[in-house]
Amino acid sequence: MQDFLNKTETDAIIISDPYNMRHISGFSGGEGYVYVSGKRKIIITDSRYTEATSKEAKEGFEIIQSTVTKGDYDILKELAEADGASVIGFEDMFLTCRDYGKLTGICGFNNMKPLGESVNDLRIIKEEWELENLRRAEAIGDMAFEEILNFIRPGVSELQIAAELEYSMKKNGADCLSFETICASGPNSSLPHAVPGERRVQEGDFVTMDFGCKYRGYCSDMTRTIVVGKASDKQIEIYNTVLNAQLEAMKVIKSGVIGKDVHNVAAEVINKAGYGEYFGHGLGHSVGLYIHENPRFSAIENRAIMTNTIETVEPGIYIPDFGGVRIEDMIVVTDNGFENFTNSPKNLIEL
Repeated sequence: MQDFLNKTETDAIIISDPYNMRHISGFSGGEGYVYVSGKRKIIITDSRYTEATSKEAKEGFEIIQSTVTKGDYDILKELAEADGASVIGFEDMFLTCRDYGKLTGICGFNNMKPLGESVNDLRIIKEEWELENLRRAEAIGDMAFEEILNFIRPGVSELQIAAELEYSMKKNGADCLSFETICASGPNSSLPHAVPGERRVQEGDFVTMDFGCKYRGYCSDMTRTIVVGKASDKQIEIYNTVLNAQLEAMKVIKSGVIGKDVHNVAAEVINKAGYGEYFGHGLGHSVGLYIHENPRFSAIENRAIMTNTIETVEPGIYIPDFGGVRIEDMIVVTDNGFENFTNSPKNLIEL
């Protein structure tokens, strides 16, 4: 972390975002602070987490337990004074105004430096052990999709499908969900982030399922759309357009590609097919300890996507009062292409 302190021109940094705390220190509890200076690395938390933290903290980190009489801010003040730390970096993208006020008031930190996205950016390039956890998380999603195909039929509700997906992921080794499961049927499938409801699947429906889980803290994310019964010509056309957009975009993915260039390939396929107005979101996002990370495959992403960055590739077409299709895979960018962590079939499935 000394290189980071030098780069940001800070004497110490205070980390409060739970995902960054975990990435930097190993502490998964999310309650408290991580303090890093040129002299020490500290995890500050209370008695609920100290025993567990002692087992998961990364090498070199000391644990200090906060109490009712000596809280987080008292400890931070003592540490900074002992280190002679004047310029204190903080996560302005996460820290609340209330907590900022306590750091300036109780701690007396009057020279605080906002760190912007710089701490989050430390999570972009994944190490091999992180990739293995992500790979496993996505494999659990694949198992859930295979099992749900035997459950979906006319008469089951969106809520029931979502519950079965979640149960399947848990029984196959998931820690928890990486986000709230999306299951949308019929006309509801035109809502990209639909909330599962009591609507029951009918013959001829699109059913779009967007779901993921965490394995050892790392997220998976995948989407599949199927048709219950026989697909209509229009459903086939829309589905194949989305699939072609994804496959064409994947052809340009490799280390160094600019995020917006990948997005634009998919968007152009959908535009040429006459559905451009129905694709309104970015093509994909990075994934890690948190489900939506940067950099992204989007129309405004000017950064290069480098080796060992995780990205989703998820074009969609959403037509109000008719329905929609999204197909999403999770990939890791490599020097000359990518590895696809999602292995569920992408041909149009008619149940």
